[in-house]
Amino acid sequence: MIRGILIGVLAVAVGGTAFWGYQEHQEKNAILINAENNYQRAFHDLTYQVDLLHDKIGATLAMNTQKSLSPALADVWRITSEAHNDVGQLPLTLLPFNKTEEFLAQVGEFSHRTAVRNLEKDPLTSEEQETLQSLYEQAATMQEELRTVQNMVIQDNLRWMDVEMALASGEETTDNTIIDGFKTVEKTVDGYDETGFGPNQVSSREKEIGYKDLDGDFINKEEARKIAEKYIPVPKNAKMTIAKGGPNKENGFYSVTYKKGNWEATMDITRKGGYPIYLLQNRDITDQNISLNEASKEAEKFLKEHNFMDMELFESTQYDNVGLFTFVSISEDGVRIYPDAISIKVALDDGSILNFTAEEYLKSHKTRDIPEPTISKEEAKSMLNSNVKVQDDRLSIIVNELGEEVLSYEFLATLNNDTYRIFINANNGVEEEIEKLQNAEPIYENLV
Repeated sequence: MIRGILIGVLAVAVGGTAFWGYQEHQEKNAILINAENNYQRAFHDLTYQVDLLHDKIGATLAMNTQKSLSPALADVWRITSEAHNDVGQLPLTLLPFNKTEEFLAQVGEFSHRTAVRNLEKDPLTSEEQETLQSLYEQAATMQEELRTVQNMVIQDNLRWMDVEMALASGEETTDNTIIDGFKTVEKTVDGYDETGFGPNQVSSREKEIGYKDLDGDFINKEEARKIAEKYIPVPKNAKMTIAKGGPNKENGFYSVTYKKGNWEATMDITRKGGYPIYLLQNRDITDQNISLNEASKEAEKFLKEHNFMDMELFESTQYDNVGLFTFVSISEDGVRIYPDAISIKVALDDGSILNFTAEEYLKSHKTRDIPEPTISKEEAKSMLNSNVKVQDDRLSIIVNELGEEVLSYEFLATLNNDTYRIFINANNGVEEEIEKLQNAEPIYENLV
């Protein structure tokens, strides 16, 4: 009898396992089908967008009036943004596709920069016309190669999931039609000489500065540990690990981690020069004992102790029992330099540093020769909406949409009950950026 019961139990278990396995298989298939559909949609959308891009650039070459050119270039910018988005949805993260992405970025930058200026007063130069012609030819080549891949995908019923699995397994060197096709696209785009986009254009390659331009010698793991312990109050008997990160030695870093019980701290340090990139300390925070202002003093003290000089508190916020502060560089003449930003989190129970982030600062900080403004403060002020009331003003350096540093007049202004930070280009009066500042959060205590 016991034997019969055991056989029955095993039969139920085997049946249950089989049913569970079947369900898992069905769910996995559904996920794979959904992913495949998304990849197919993104690829065919990309091919369509490149078709449109080629046609739209061709249309701009035939236009005779500057008035119709601006909206056409705006369309080119919109199409490149959509094409770039489609590329990002394909399983190509492990397959180098940077030349094609850089081409799309350059087309977007050029078309946006040209579309927003007054082409009636400042028409396209002969150099810019040549640039458009070059972009048209490159778009035609990309269009042809993508259509070739598209034809093979449709004709042979190829699957994008095979591409993802090949990339994930490191077998992309084997015969794979889609991978080979995209390598051809990449190689073809790379075959062109870099297009001249004029002095105001910045290629995406130039934006990727990294840490390679930092001063100092390369450090080893032991030196990284010593640097970390200058920033982190390490308790006795804490376990330490050090790992390398980054794409290469020049732009790489050491990640130093300490653990003891519920406490943990991690710090990233550049391999070149030994500069602190990031610090995070995880611990339980008790009741608030210091004010936000007192915490800001602790953050300022921390910066000075570690040789981050000429920094000015730009923004402060409190979340629960943590203060968040953003500091930016300030020049001798009082110009605020926003690209040189450092953020710090301070615990409001004891004033200790919970988080320190200096990545933006390290990538952009340098000695700058700041020119005098071309237009006066009053001229810049006249560019503002007549309904805003200016409360304060100063000169600042910000990064515009194209990744360029520009000298601007910064106006702190109010409109009704809202406060805005408005940046007017100090050379041409262009409204570079408008930022609405956060209003104080309403208090809902005593509400039922």
